[in-house]
Amino acid sequence: MSLVLNISQRNSVLEKMAALVDQHRDALINANKIDVEKYSGDDKAMYDRLKVDQSKIKGMIDSLNQLAAQDDPVGVERFRFTHENGMQVYNKTASFGSVLIIYESRPDVTIEAAGIAFKSGNKILLKGGKESLNSNLEIVKLWHQALTENNISTDWVEYLNYNRTETQAFLEKPTQQVDLIVPRGGERLIDFVKTHATCPVIVSGRGNNFVYVHREADRALALDNIINGKTDKISACNAVDKVLIDKNLPNKEDFVRNLITTLKNFNVEILGDTSLSKYEEVESLTNDDVWSEEFLDYKIVIGEVEDSKEAISKINQYSGGHSAAIISRNQIEAESFMASVDCAAVYHNASTRFTDGFQLGLGGELAISTDKLHQRGPIGLQHLVTNKWYIHGEGQIR
Repeated sequence: MSLVLNISQRNSVLEKMAALVDQHRDALINANKIDVEKYSGDDKAMYDRLKVDQSKIKGMIDSLNQLAAQDDPVGVERFRFTHENGMQVYNKTASFGSVLIIYESRPDVTIEAAGIAFKSGNKILLKGGKESLNSNLEIVKLWHQALTENNISTDWVEYLNYNRTETQAFLEKPTQQVDLIVPRGGERLIDFVKTHATCPVIVSGRGNNFVYVHREADRALALDNIINGKTDKISACNAVDKVLIDKNLPNKEDFVRNLITTLKNFNVEILGDTSLSKYEEVESLTNDDVWSEEFLDYKIVIGEVEDSKEAISKINQYSGGHSAAIISRNQIEAESFMASVDCAAVYHNASTRFTDGFQLGLGGELAISTDKLHQRGPIGLQHLVTNKWYIHGEGQIR
């Protein structure tokens, strides 16, 4: 592998990869059919992430083309300083080196995450789940073709076809350089990686996102927001799982009944706290642990709070630190809520479904970090870099 690929080389590979994905749509879908037919689980979210169709392929192509069109994230000057002795000091962005991405069931990660890592000058090690093996190998074959046709070593994109035991051994004692690990999947995967990894890990953690319906909310807007957040894509980490309703919301009874009816029309299972489980179609909570759960299913919890202070406290106690929204006409209340809630993305009168690198202007994402170091929220192209100091002198000594 060459030590450095210039930006024109990286862009040429991405553009070629986009063309190859377009040309090999049928091969990708056929490989994916093998994976889908082998999948025997009943996890709706897993199945949704696993399946590749023409829409997902279009998303793959769009992601690659957008990445190719973006500025080079490497070598961007962040700081400059002239020392009193005449040395010129610069701080610039730099590639990590080798990035390991461990993920479950999502063949599109083999495109999008690998593309972001490659564009930012990193070697990519891909460790996909066994449920998507055929899809992933077909995509990696195209990566290698795109690299080869640009006279670049295929070592830049490597697939690790390891079982769990082999993966654990690699995490504990890597057989090659690994500078950063990004696990994308459920809490079990993330805990496994954090337990065994010996190098830095960026956690793409659980969602468990909240919507708070403030007493000054537009009730129609609130209803649309919750339904979109819950039902648009249940497999997404930015889906809504919890709703907190202000006890002083005008016509609260009508709002709650409309919410229950609409959720039931989408076959959503509804759980409620003591104040809201009195409704016939709401099941009473058996314990408070459910407030911490990410469902990835047609399931939601609704509860009542005294005010925004209680809503903030509850969100900070139970959420996954991913996304939270307030529905309110009161700008000051909304700004206070957004400043106080400890989540990577906070919303005012908008759906949590927008916590997505593509939707937030990044052109795609490597992951959505619920950590605070070194990057929080969607990790786009410009975030998958570290930094490096460049000092130019003429013989200065200290």
